[in-house]
Amino acid sequence: MPEVLTPEILFVFVVILAALVLFVTEPFPVDITAIGVLVTLLLAGPLSTALAEVGLLAAPFELVTVEQGLSGFANPATLTVLAMFVLSEGVRMTGIVQRLGAFIASITRGDETKQLAATIGVVGPISGLINNTAAVAILLPMVTDLAERSQTSPSKLLLPLSYASMFGGTLTLIGTSTNILASDLYATLAPADVARQFRMFEFLPLGAALLVVGSIYLLTIGRWLTPARIKPRVDLTEEFEMADYLTEVVVREDSPLVGQRVESALVETEFDVDIVQLVRGDQVFLEPLGQKEIKAGDLFAVRTDRATLVELLDVEALDLIPEVVDEAELEVADAGQNLVEVVVAPGSSLVGESLASASFRQRYDATVLALRRGGELVRQRMDRIPLKVGDTLLVQASEGSIERLDANRNFILAQEIERHDYRRSKTGVAVAIVALAIGLAAADLVPIVVSALAGSLAMVVTGCLKPGEVYDAVEWDVIFLLAGVIPLGIAMQTSGAAELLANAVVAGSVVLPPLALLGAFYVVTALLTNVISNNASVVLMIPVALQVAATLGANPLAFAMAVTFAASTAFMTPVGYQTNLFVYGPGGYRFTDYVRVGAPLQAVFAVVTTLGIPIVFGLGM
Repeated sequence: MPEVLTPEILFVFVVILAALVLFVTEPFPVDITAIGVLVTLLLAGPLSTALAEVGLLAAPFELVTVEQGLSGFANPATLTVLAMFVLSEGVRMTGIVQRLGAFIASITRGDETKQLAATIGVVGPISGLINNTAAVAILLPMVTDLAERSQTSPSKLLLPLSYASMFGGTLTLIGTSTNILASDLYATLAPADVARQFRMFEFLPLGAALLVVGSIYLLTIGRWLTPARIKPRVDLTEEFEMADYLTEVVVREDSPLVGQRVESALVETEFDVDIVQLVRGDQVFLEPLGQKEIKAGDLFAVRTDRATLVELLDVEALDLIPEVVDEAELEVADAGQNLVEVVVAPGSSLVGESLASASFRQRYDATVLALRRGGELVRQRMDRIPLKVGDTLLVQASEGSIERLDANRNFILAQEIERHDYRRSKTGVAVAIVALAIGLAAADLVPIVVSALAGSLAMVVTGCLKPGEVYDAVEWDVIFLLAGVIPLGIAMQTSGAAELLANAVVAGSVVLPPLALLGAFYVVTALLTNVISNNASVVLMIPVALQVAATLGANPLAFAMAVTFAASTAFMTPVGYQTNLFVYGPGGYRFTDYVRVGAPLQAVFAVVTTLGIPIVFGLGM
């Protein structure tokens, strides 16, 4: 039983501290930080050996073997999460959620209370059956369109959508990657006589209670606290306050632009201006416009500010058309939709890039008119701003380009578009595959990792997914995050760091009963998961929780469940959970909105979970 800081324990604590700082500040994506943790743990052995040889260390130590360090890549939790992404994509590609959205719109009929209840009632159960982050990504366009149809502020629906997906994720083992990871950690680190994988519906009794309590909160107190940051939408240009940044100009006979190509004229000018569309006679052209030769009489819709516009008109011999450019005018280029909101998705290759460095306009044949980050709107000098997860871009493009953006895993479209590639005939097959995968695991006929992988294969064999779509379906940043942090839990256990922390917790809480300590673990984990990855918080807290339970002679499953449930309820910050980032831009929220709505909910869940765990799982051995 370690009572002092040995070199290996100190090394682990330094790694944990460095990881926490990097997870919070995010100078690198969290999955890169996780791989850095893995590499550091693997290098601990050779580094300590070198230090021991020169007399700077009494003896070398090894925190994880190479096999243990790389075990995260072959871990059942990692492979199960990977397979669940594929299963979720198979369901999405049938278009069943879009049909569900149309049905909900028909029965809610513009009533905000019904819309809120329907949003919560749909995303909660769905998040228990497919990964909850995938559920929000699928349902976000449906909910945004639902708000638009009935003139409801999308802000009133999107935050509840995120929160309810977290409730739903606590219903089953597969509802969230956190549950799957916690199950594997418990099976690996718990005492041998109780160590096992969590069962499929082991979460259900307490998860259902949280879903009911959380739903009541969102329909009452939460509804009152949730702000309407974005006004009910009539026009996207109004929503992004583009009146002073969109205008139309016509090319005069004496303009120096006549005869030039668009790419060498306004696009490459020193002015902060973007060409949105070109109107020539009865024809309307969108991107790609670079090779178009400018002619006298051409009418350009441009994005720029008023000061730049005055100078542009004078220098380039253009005439201003004094009319407000609205969404209807920007939609005339095609029979389809030309103006959409696009959210930068987690794991997007554009994160950290700017529109200029990513060559967004050339790569996607689309023009970005504005950028919204939470409640902040940017409508000029956007090209050099590094993009973040959750940033919402107002994009003008042709119907074909928008369909390609919708199919691109780098983005989530914030409203539905008419798609032609949904495999509606496969709906029954996809739903049956998911149900069978869940049923086989729930009946303990096969391990969940086997049934999930078999279901993924079945999605391809039956034509619900094409082979190439399998790789696009996986959120690889989550997979690498899991693979990187799993060895940290092993290192905490083998080094004695978890036991040292557990002894300190117990010694410092001698007057607290086990139930109070259980609640403390919930609160600490919940606070931690609001600032770092939910999966990382599980890896850090479960080894300590199991050691505390062993010291107290309490039920280790109860303490593991406290950590697991807390890690899935990051309500108080937009960065605490991926689903919160999904809705941050489209809802126009401020950081404080998450505290205002989420803190009371977090407190309610702390009480319900702490009291519910002894009832459902038992606190004593």
